[in-house]
Amino acid sequence: MRHQIYGYVLLAALGFGCAKTPSASSVAETTNTPLTDAAKLSEAAPKYASTVTAADLSRHLHIIASDEYEGRDTGMKGQKMAAEYISREFREDGVAGPVQGGSNPYYQTFDLEKSQWGDGYILVGKEKYLMMQDFFVLGSSPFQTEQAADVVFAGYGIDTDAYSDYANLEVKGKTVVVLAGEPKGGNGTFLVSGTSKASDWGNDYRTKRKAATDHGAKAVLIVTGTNTEEFNSLTQRYKAYASRPSIGIKSNADQPTAATMFISPIAGAALLGTTTQKLTGYNQQVATAGKPVAATFKVAKDVKIMTARNASPLATENVLGFIEGTDKKDEIVIVTSHYDHVGMDTTRQGDQIYNGANDDGSGTVAVIELAEAFALAKKDGFGPRRSVLFMTVTGEEKGLLGSEYYSENPVFPLENTVADVNIDMIGRMDTEHEKVNDSNYIYSIGADKLSSELHQINEAMNEKYVNLKLDYTFNDENDPNRFYYRSDHYNFAKHGIPIVFYFNGVHADYHQPSDEVEKINFESAEKVARLAFYVAWELANRDNRIVVDSNKK
Repeated sequence: MRHQIYGYVLLAALGFGCAKTPSASSVAETTNTPLTDAAKLSEAAPKYASTVTAADLSRHLHIIASDEYEGRDTGMKGQKMAAEYISREFREDGVAGPVQGGSNPYYQTFDLEKSQWGDGYILVGKEKYLMMQDFFVLGSSPFQTEQAADVVFAGYGIDTDAYSDYANLEVKGKTVVVLAGEPKGGNGTFLVSGTSKASDWGNDYRTKRKAATDHGAKAVLIVTGTNTEEFNSLTQRYKAYASRPSIGIKSNADQPTAATMFISPIAGAALLGTTTQKLTGYNQQVATAGKPVAATFKVAKDVKIMTARNASPLATENVLGFIEGTDKKDEIVIVTSHYDHVGMDTTRQGDQIYNGANDDGSGTVAVIELAEAFALAKKDGFGPRRSVLFMTVTGEEKGLLGSEYYSENPVFPLENTVADVNIDMIGRMDTEHEKVNDSNYIYSIGADKLSSELHQINEAMNEKYVNLKLDYTFNDENDPNRFYYRSDHYNFAKHGIPIVFYFNGVHADYHQPSDEVEKINFESAEKVARLAFYVAWELANRDNRIVVDSNKK
């Protein structure tokens, strides 16, 4: 198996001993100096890992995934109840609240925006293109009333040192039209990465949104697909999402985020005064040139946009618990999960509550247990050398909003953040593993993307202590599920912070009312939670901060 590659050579190299676990009381009685010996701290780890138990995970989950919590929908009553439960557990376990200036030191509070689309269209001369048919908006939009739009074409909307569509292009206050995806050269490799691997520019629309925002654009319109059928196929899921009331992060009034619209090739061609064939042929021009090409499109001058939206603020909170480190306390290890789920559907017959026991009640209770274990260790004189932030975030189901908010408004500087250990869905089997009744596995995602050392630590801790099968199926950058981009760790990874993501995979109860506590295998959840504990413990106590030496995204 791949997780056995490193073996005892790696264990020795990382300095993991096999000495007997020391008595915590003996350390506390013999010295008032914080223990900073990495080897002794490593020896102490099993004592505190053993406090993370199936019974305790079950006890917590039976509460926060109960019907009383109404599916923990973002900003709603059940989410507030869960926040109070988590913060109370942190407080009772001796885990500090690190947030200053608010009424509750465990809460990072902020307002989201709840809204729903009304009428919307793009007028190009006398031609009208309709919202939810020819285009749709993801996020907020400044076009509440009909407004004239100054259109400019910016290639693929990429802006890097090696490849920039914004060079010598003035887009401040304008509506930028860009192509989806990212360009390849004549040899078939991606021009941004210089390899066969796509980058975030092709995988995550938010990268293009940020580039447009940084250049002062009012909106970025992403031409998606090469024809109407392809546009409809590629955007079906987003259209369904956009047609419902949604929740997002409110734009900063001083630096509003560029509105993001996905538009059909027909609408895109009309805005650029060309045909769909010539528009989609732009990629061949770039491939031939091997660099950005100044297009000859004659953009439409008579363009008006309206995207009416009714919005109201929605208060919510991330819940943070903090254990201060000793000699390396300014460096931070973060352990995350999301504690929100999707709430209730009162139009359903029968069970109307989406309890979210696996997604992500299971990860949330693991974070609670890890925080308690670290607090016990600190009380006994085995406090971590680096500080550890335990954070359960809100709004993940609405688009990774809580972790995005933290990454843009960190309580502790991101440059001091060593790594994020993210736990989202543990204690179940996915469809593939159910076929063989194998619960002794976990999908390990992302550990090698930014740091080879984090990958090695993850494998070594598993081999020494837990012996799960580390399944790397979803770590493949070509995997179509793109799970690396779909949980809260990604908002740290995009800032260059190494991450490891533990995930049991998707099953028939995913996002269904049937995701109930009774279906959780707590012995399996215990093993994964203990692996997360050992990895966090090693990250917090090793002599050197892990290196950031990879870029495999």
